[in-house]
Amino acid sequence: MTITHAPAPAAEVNAALPTEAPDHERVLITRGPRSGLTIIVAVHSTRLGQALGGARLWRYGHWTDALADALRLSQAMTMKNAAAGLARGGGKSVVAIPAGVTLDEAQKRDAMLDLGDAVESLGGAYMTAEDVGTSAELMAVVHERTEHVCGLPAEQGGVGEPADATAAGVHASIIATLGHVFGSTDATGRHLVISGLGQVGGRLARSLAAAGARLTVTDVAADKRALADELGAAWVDPADAHRVEADVFVPCGLGGVLTPEVVDELRVRAVVGAANNQLASRDVARLLTERRIVWAPDFVVNAGGVIYLDVASEPDADQAALDARIAGIGDTVASALRDAELRGATTLEAAERLARTRLDAAR
Repeated sequence: MTITHAPAPAAEVNAALPTEAPDHERVLITRGPRSGLTIIVAVHSTRLGQALGGARLWRYGHWTDALADALRLSQAMTMKNAAAGLARGGGKSVVAIPAGVTLDEAQKRDAMLDLGDAVESLGGAYMTAEDVGTSAELMAVVHERTEHVCGLPAEQGGVGEPADATAAGVHASIIATLGHVFGSTDATGRHLVISGLGQVGGRLARSLAAAGARLTVTDVAADKRALADELGAAWVDPADAHRVEADVFVPCGLGGVLTPEVVDELRVRAVVGAANNQLASRDVARLLTERRIVWAPDFVVNAGGVIYLDVASEPDADQAALDARIAGIGDTVASALRDAELRGATTLEAAERLARTRLDAAR
């Protein structure tokens, strides 16, 4: 593994760094010459092909928090891309905004140009795309400095943002999980709690409402309540969403939401959501199993976006085949849930087994 970094300012020198060596192929840590921001690109694996994973523009208390995020997310991208059957490895990039700092548009542009240079320096090992805090338009800025970027705006010849595909894959996963838990894939009358109404969560709320589901929703942004009113959904405080008695809890915000304390308070039969890295720690998967709550592994459930970016970017992309591929996420989820039940394993172990089988076949 090669680690490249720029000297840290005095305020950062005493910060605690990760103590265990990551199993990544390469980690680049640099300070953007234009933006002055810490930029981290983590390439976890290229065994299946060029690493693919989004660029996160987010606020962190310390740059080492951003490093930990990049390491964890890039590893998850390896599992996600492998489980989705893509000829892609796993990677992630993070642009760390210091706590209390807000970027204007010019500063965001500088940050994306710096990110483009960082990606280009890896010689094609990693391709980036939009993620939390970025967009197709910002990826167009990255594209000014590197060809290794996808998800550009449609008007620039790109395929645009993948939120529709991500939401469609999560919807298919929810339907598959309903079938596993209740013996019926009909969402009519099923009560789902959606926590997070952003690009994916909002689309998912609309599609589930159209399918006849009864919804309770929430978001940290109070203005999202307008969507609840539009859909006739109940609104709950974000801190109380996981305590609502329902059929399915649907986390669609940031990761780490499933802590032991939260799992102990859940009053649902299943958890299926778009959020990345939902488990606060691996042992939470066992806690969910012990409580007889079926958890659909996030890196399988939310793969619609990366499938879209990979497949739709091909010159001969076929929309019908792409739609079928994304709908097939539900079949993969159903297979993992059945495998876990048959083996007496957690659903996390079952999904990881699927991904590792594909990774091992590439050796």
